[in-house]
Amino acid sequence: MLLITGATGYIGHHLVSRLIDQDDRPRCLVRDIDHASHILSADKVELVQGDTTRPDSLAAAVQGIETIVHTAFITADRKETPGNHYEETNVAGTQNLIKAAQDAGVKRMIEISGLGTKPDKPGSYMQGRYLAEKMLMESGLEWTIIRPSVLFGKGAPFIKGLVELIQTAPVLPLIGGGKTMFQPIHVEDVVSVIVAVFDDPGHSAGKIYTIGGPEYYSFTHIFDELLQTMHKKRPKVYAPRPLVGIGAAAMEAILPKPPLTKAAMTLFSFDNITDLDSVERDFGFTPLSFTKYLKEQGV
Repeated sequence: MLLITGATGYIGHHLVSRLIDQDDRPRCLVRDIDHASHILSADKVELVQGDTTRPDSLAAAVQGIETIVHTAFITADRKETPGNHYEETNVAGTQNLIKAAQDAGVKRMIEISGLGTKPDKPGSYMQGRYLAEKMLMESGLEWTIIRPSVLFGKGAPFIKGLVELIQTAPVLPLIGGGKTMFQPIHVEDVVSVIVAVFDDPGHSAGKIYTIGGPEYYSFTHIFDELLQTMHKKRPKVYAPRPLVGIGAAAMEAILPKPPLTKAAMTLFSFDNITDLDSVERDFGFTPLSFTKYLKEQGV
């Protein structure tokens, strides 16, 4: 039996849809069953109300479960709000879930993290991601960690934010000069990797898979691809990271859904790339090209 946390989130939702297509019936941990019923095919999954930040709500969710796919994280594109804090959800929530899994005899957990995860300043977004991985690796559970680069696909947060910027901003900021490298990967290809890991526990146990798409793109190149697809022209200007960080903080203070957050600035502190054959080497298929996707599907 499989439990998915964050089932209404971006990756979680796509994973649930894939499993339903395969005639599986996963159990989904959701905060609000009525809300989740409108997003997920409620008659084809088992919805369990709970929240990783509330330990008392997890016992029923993990009962009889063999494997957990943990996707319930606040991602860097979302700002912290009352009741939704990086530390509370990403760190304490993961700790609560691991404890509940241990108590219930759950055998295995697959955690969806992010490329470039590393130790950082206490309380920071990146440190939270690092601690969530570390706790799982030290849990005694059989574990696998998947670290994708930035995602693309309909509604993918990183790309959606850039599209909104193109639509609303008179000029486009090339953060740090636009030289930071990314390796966008299609959300459905990430789902394929998760399913492959789930289906082959013996091969994937105790492994960290860092994955990306088949091509590297600078931040400038991503803007250029989106502008071409949207048939738009916008001047691009050099934007020093410290200055953009101040702007991100200001937007967080006044906007409910800012196009750029302080946490998202972390993505521009390193090249968000791995081996170009990372997916083909470990999973036997070539992921979809970002450029090809835009030509066929648009933004």
